[in-house]
Amino acid sequence: MERRTLLGRLIWQLGEVVATQPETARTKSITLNLPGWSGHRAGQHVDVRLTAEDGYQAQRSYSIASSPEEAPRVTLTVERLDDGEVSPYLTEELRVGDKLELRGPIGGYFVWEAEMGGPLLLVAGGSGIVPLMAMLRHRSAAESTVATRLLYSSRSLEDVIYRDELDRLMKRSTMLEVAQTLTRAHPPGWTGYSRRIDLQMLREVAWPVAQRPLTFICGPTPFVETAAAILVELGHEPARIKTERFGPTGEKHDGE
Repeated sequence: MERRTLLGRLIWQLGEVVATQPETARTKSITLNLPGWSGHRAGQHVDVRLTAEDGYQAQRSYSIASSPEEAPRVTLTVERLDDGEVSPYLTEELRVGDKLELRGPIGGYFVWEAEMGGPLLLVAGGSGIVPLMAMLRHRSAAESTVATRLLYSSRSLEDVIYRDELDRLMKRSTMLEVAQTLTRAHPPGWTGYSRRIDLQMLREVAWPVAQRPLTFICGPTPFVETAAAILVELGHEPARIKTERFGPTGEKHDGE
């Protein structure tokens, strides 16, 4: 109901690409200038629409990676899917100066603003880091001191999106802790976790139940369901756990 209501008020608008930034071999950040942008909240997403010369249109949803403080510029981070219709164009063909049609922002559930407080627990799988990165960037821009922990699962070190920026944010704030796990390949000397997220890992990383953290989980559907179920098993309140998912059985989001 919320999505239908919001879409009824939204219009498509053209943004100009002002910067692109490769994040990994398969992901790229695209920054658009949107003079008519009404602003967004960290965690929201937009719809992107491509129109072919013959009129065929393809539409996908992507999380906003930038903080609200960067408006009217908006950054999307897109993962290329080899069999996708939209992501190969966005990651390989789109250039600075091109125009991109989008509408948004969309969503009022999976959002965090500094005044909501914490402690904050963020759990990301793969490109599920994107909306959580908007929260971390907002936290930094707002100079928030909310105690925050991020648990980020990737296949390999090369697949870690925003790796350098996460390091910088962690060094800048003693109240931000980042734990990473690599599920497939581990470089020599790796000191993080080396397996899929499980009960023991979340027991070690998550805030104690008594501190009632606000929790945001984003990633592929099985990842999100596993992480949320474990946190509930550990005693965390379901009402304080918000999830965003993508994949075959989830909402199309951050991919195809």
